[in-house]
Amino acid sequence: MTKILGVLGGMGPLASAHFMLRLTLLTPAERDQEHIPAVLWSDPRVPDRTAARLAGGTDPLPALLHGLRGLEAAGCGAIAIPCNTAHGWHAEMQAATRLPILHIVEATAAELERLGVPSGPIGVMGTAATLAMRLYQQGLEGRGWSCLVPDGTEMAERVTPGIGLVKANRVAEAYAPLAEVAQRLVDRGARAVVLGCTEIPLGIAAGPALPFPVADSIDALARAAIRWARSD
Repeated sequence: MTKILGVLGGMGPLASAHFMLRLTLLTPAERDQEHIPAVLWSDPRVPDRTAARLAGGTDPLPALLHGLRGLEAAGCGAIAIPCNTAHGWHAEMQAATRLPILHIVEATAAELERLGVPSGPIGVMGTAATLAMRLYQQGLEGRGWSCLVPDGTEMAERVTPGIGLVKANRVAEAYAPLAEVAQRLVDRGARAVVLGCTEIPLGIAAGPALPFPVADSIDALARAAIRWARSD
């Protein structure tokens, strides 16, 4: 294995650490040397992406580009970013580096197909900024999927607080509000639910398995990274 994966993380730190765990567990390997060399740049000082997009907060792009420079210097051959909202700056980051930046929405589309949900209505959970920027709606609609998203009350009272609980390391408490919204999306007709914020899969994993397909964006990105590393 000669390719080195760069992981631009810290958004948040627990999600980045979980990405590294899933990358390792999903990689077909019998010994250390068959795993994927990776460099994790975990910088929780990156300004809040949702605040930047929705409330005029500090632009995170300079910090993101700083991380890219560090991963380039480390000899990485591609970049994975285990933060959905940061992909709102994907174009600017890609324009600033020669390295391919794996796109988490594209990876999640492949995950939906792997789960046997190649079309139809799907639920999408994410940060308020991810949904407002329509990252998944633009990336998936027109390819056979239609996106159902939580309403304003569900976002304010359940999804956003649930994400915050994971960021505060109160993961078990995040399960109930996040699972409730996922079930509501299925009740509205979703065939599967995209966990389109990398904190959400951690909250969902803290309780009983949901009785419907979920496309975990962390696992999706890890599988995309494995495909890149094993490709010619």
